[in-house]
Formats: sequence, structure tokens, C-alpha cells
Amino acid sequence: MGIRTMLTVAACAATALTGGVAVAAPGGAHAGTAGGTATTTVREDFNGDGYQDVVVAASTAPVGGQPYAGYITVAYGSAQGLSTARTTTIDQSTPGVPGEVGEGHGFGFRMVPADLDHDGLTDLALYTNETVPEMNNFGSVIILWGRTGGLSGQGAVRIPGPASNDIGNNVIAGDFDGDGNTDLMMAHGWGDGDLEQRSVLYGPFNRAGEPVREQRITMFTSDNFMSNPAVGDFNGDGIDDLCTFFSYEEHTEGGSLWLGTPQGLSTTSTRLPSGSSPTVGDFDKDGKDDLAVRVVPNGIYEDFPTDPGTVEIYYGSASGVSTTRTKVITQDTAGVPGVGEKGDQFGARLSAGDVNGDGYDDLAVGVPFEALESEAGAGAVVLLKGGPGGLSGTGAKSFHQDTAGVPGVAEKGDHFGASVRLLDVNKDGKADLTAGAPDEDLEKVADGGAVWSLRGTSTGLTTTGSLAFNPVDLGTLVKKARFGSNVAGDNGPGLSGY
Repeated sequence: MGIRTMLTVAACAATALTGGVAVAAPGGAHAGTAGGTATTTVREDFNGDGYQDVVVAASTAPVGGQPYAGYITVAYGSAQGLSTARTTTIDQSTPGVPGEVGEGHGFGFRMVPADLDHDGLTDLALYTNETVPEMNNFGSVIILWGRTGGLSGQGAVRIPGPASNDIGNNVIAGDFDGDGNTDLMMAHGWGDGDLEQRSVLYGPFNRAGEPVREQRITMFTSDNFMSNPAVGDFNGDGIDDLCTFFSYEEHTEGGSLWLGTPQGLSTTSTRLPSGSSPTVGDFDKDGKDDLAVRVVPNGIYEDFPTDPGTVEIYYGSASGVSTTRTKVITQDTAGVPGVGEKGDQFGARLSAGDVNGDGYDDLAVGVPFEALESEAGAGAVVLLKGGPGGLSGTGAKSFHQDTAGVPGVAEKGDHFGASVRLLDVNKDGKADLTAGAPDEDLEKVADGGAVWSLRGTSTGLTTTGSLAFNPVDLGTLVKKARFGSNVAGDNGPGLSGY
């Protein structure tokens, strides 16, 4: 609910929905690809100054009188971290952005940061839930190009596709042929009998949004639905691999591992267990990425709202994701703060990054329905530490709005931790936490939402110097915005039981 106390931040430059951005002079750093070991490269740097940036969505916000139209806000990193003085906000009314504001578009519902044109600047691909009559399709992927002045609508394009009923579902980035260019996997049109296919669009993309080539792969049956995928180099060969997960109605239908090869993504797969909210990191520093997922309780997605929550880690191996070397962590695991209780939803969102700079990725675990004292659903984030044996409960810590030094007060239904992202926004070699509470009310305006930034240090996350910002600080739309419901690269399915 209402943020009662806020740390003072640098002078706020309020931005309208089509407003500008104050940015530092550009540097020479290069953005990396979406896969591989996440902590070694600057990979989400939209203005090329060497600092990672955070994009926050208010994907259900009404814009221009259109409900659930959505907008995004880019918060640029700096030596001082994030600041409301270094932001810009974009929606489909921003000059240059394709299309127009529309009901249910959910601009920012899914955001994939990646250097798509191989110019060293990170671009942003957004799935938009819109109908495009001239393309006879449903859904689109809009590319906002990285620029030294920051993201804007300038030159933005839709990725072209065939006349179809499905463009952009499951979009995710990786280098699936190891050539150093970023590729996209996504739904890219269908004809009779190929509902079960997805396409790999191989980069680099030109400024018309066209890939170098396209590969279509049959990935599932038409009776199934593909949920959020994940990308990482699980066998350590320097080429990204793809994990996909499937469901039928409310039931899980398992997953698949598709290995990357010098020729591109393999057209055959190996079986994986089911999972939700997948994220990727190298938790044991062996040079092979590991996969962390939320376990679907009883294999039934409809059981999420009553689920205490379980996270399972599948470690990388020479053959890819191992299903024999695994680790299960809950709030009842030794060292993990709290107690697993009905409906906590430990693991509803996950993000990996090296918080203390020791070379081992850590895991931020969202617990958005955690009760704090009598405040049901106030929410929390638990940080699990990586080490030589991988993730464990040893040294785990919990953070929430009642943690000393964190701005605000934990209140019922805030859902702090509904989005989480670990990115090094101040370039000190240690990942910082961005956490969203999309149901934070601002001055009794329902569901304005807010995000928090906590610094990484050699001893882990600290609340010293933490800050929070919200649509009021940014001068953007507030009511029903649910600001912080998603951040770029946060690969979660949204809240269950909201």
C-alpha cells in the first residue's frame, strides 16, 4: 500500500508518457548476448555508457483512455545507481513506436533485452498483444533500438512476419549458432498443420527488423501450450541452448532441452521435468549454466494460489541440463528465512546474478504472498547464495518493506517481490536487486505500484542507499498502472491468485 517514507533521490525530472531522458555521456562498453554466464558482461546497456539499465513495465495501465494499454519506463544505471532523474517512459503513442494505444495491448507484458543488430548497444524487443490488420495477425514484436541518447521510439519497427494468427508468443533471445550474433526464438506465423512450430530468427537483424535467416522447428503438439522458455549455455560449449516448458489446460506436460550447435538450434530435444518461472545462472562456477525453476505443485497450475512454493535447481553438465544432479530449496530448507506456509508462493519470480562479486551467481527468489505479521500478501524477496556446491540455504537473507533501511512500510496485498531482477546498475562488479510491488497503493490510488533498488556488496545485498520510485515520482499514469508487475528479462508468468 502507500509508501510512507522514501529516501531522497536526485532531483526528479518528471516525464510525460512521451518524455525524454537525462543520460550521462556514452562510453565504449558493449552489450553481451542473452545467454551464457550472466555476470561477466554488460548485457542490458541501452545507451552504451557501460552501466546496466532496468526497464519497468506498467503493462495493465490505462493509456489515452484505453484500459490495459500499458507503458514502460527505462531507468538508466550510473555510478550512483538508479535515479528518477535518469528515466524515460514510452508507450504506443510515443513518436516512432509502431501502432497506436489500444485496449488490452499490454505494452511491456514481455520484454526481451538483447543486441539484435550487433552494434554494441542493447535493444529492447517487446511482445504486444495487438491485432495488426494489415498483417492479418494477432500479436507483434516491436523493437526499440538502443541509442547513445537512450531508448526512444526513433526508428522502432515491428518484426515482419507472414499473414498469420500468432506473432511473438514465447519470444526470447540467445545465440543459438555461436556466431556472436543474437537470435530470437518466437512464434512467427503458421499455416495449416503447423500450429506446433516455433521459429528461430537468426541475427544480426537489420533496421527493418529482418533477420538473416529463419529456421522453423516443430516443438510441441497442437494440444499443448508453450509457457515461458529459458536460454543458457548448459553444456559449456559456448553456444546457447533453449529450455521450453509445456502445459495442457491446467496440467503440466513436461519440458524439453534443445541444444545449440554451429548450424543452429537442434531440431531434436531431450526430455526435461516441468517447471515455471525459469531463470539461468552459473551457481557453482563450473562454466556451465544451471537452470532454476519453480516447481508446479502436483503438476497443476491451478494449485499455485495455495502453494507454499518450491524451487528446484538443475545443474549444467557436459550433456546439458542434468536431471540427476539437482537441488530442492523451500522456506523450510535449513538457513532459509521464514517458514513455508500455504499460499506464500516462494519462487513465483526468480532472477540470477552475482551479488557479492565472488564469481558465483546467486538467486533472488520472489515470495510475493508472504505474510509479515498480520499483513497478508505483503511480500518479500529471499536471496540464496551460490558457492562451490551450488545454491543452498546457508547465508540466505530476506528483504521486505519492514527490513531496516528499505523505504516504505509492508502492508497487506503489496506483493513485494512480484518481479525481481539482479543487474549490476552501478558497474562495481556486484549485481543489484530490482524488486517490484505492483499492488502498492499510492496515496489511496489503487494499484499504482512501485519498484525498489538494493545495492550489491561484497557481503551481499545492503539496504544502505536503497531507494524506491513509483509513477508519482515519474509523473506518469498511476491508477491501475501496477507499475513493477514486470521488468525486462524477468521471465515469470505473472502472479497466480491475484
